[in-house]
Amino acid sequence: MTRLILPSACILAAFFTSAQAQAPATRPPDKPASPASLPGDTLPPFGMLDSNGKFTPPPQRPPGTATRPAPRTPVSTRGPSLDLAIEAARAAVDTCAATGFYIGASVIDTSGQPRATIEAEGSDGGHVYVAVRKALVALAFKIPSSKSAEAVEADKTLLARVTPNMFVMEGAVPIVVGNEVIGAIGASGAAGGDQDEVCAIAGLNKIKDRLR
Repeated sequence: MTRLILPSACILAAFFTSAQAQAPATRPPDKPASPASLPGDTLPPFGMLDSNGKFTPPPQRPPGTATRPAPRTPVSTRGPSLDLAIEAARAAVDTCAATGFYIGASVIDTSGQPRATIEAEGSDGGHVYVAVRKALVALAFKIPSSKSAEAVEADKTLLARVTPNMFVMEGAVPIVVGNEVIGAIGASGAAGGDQDEVCAIAGLNKIKDRLR
């Protein structure tokens, strides 16, 4: 059994639609909470407690603002299709579950944004987030994260490319079409990173012949 976590793009779109309906267009932009924040995990400047524990209420809508905002133009980012991303993440989770490991798996596009994340029912935590961090490594270095971990230790120039939101450990592989890396799939939560990577590869193998 698995539980499906809705692709982050859908959740963010719903949130931003609500925010646009309540806030003027000139409001400050959303920002990451820290350098270790995952791609897309940005916070609005209202509706939350700040670092001093102060709550900032949502801004008032300007007079005459329509209750329904205008449709937003879709963002086009290279990556596996939504259907294939879900299928790959599910295959990774199911592969590990068949051997008694209850993991999380995440598929990201070329911007590092999650296309799909799935957490196994029976897992002991939100492993999908660590899976994204591993996938960011495979995306940045264009090789499996297991090989990246070895390379970073031996090469200081590669170490300089590691960002605070990455988790440099086995468990993720790039998604490649021809010679182009279009994303990555990561897995986390098994007995070790090597088993995570086995499951991530199984997820990739499930869809690789249909990638475009």
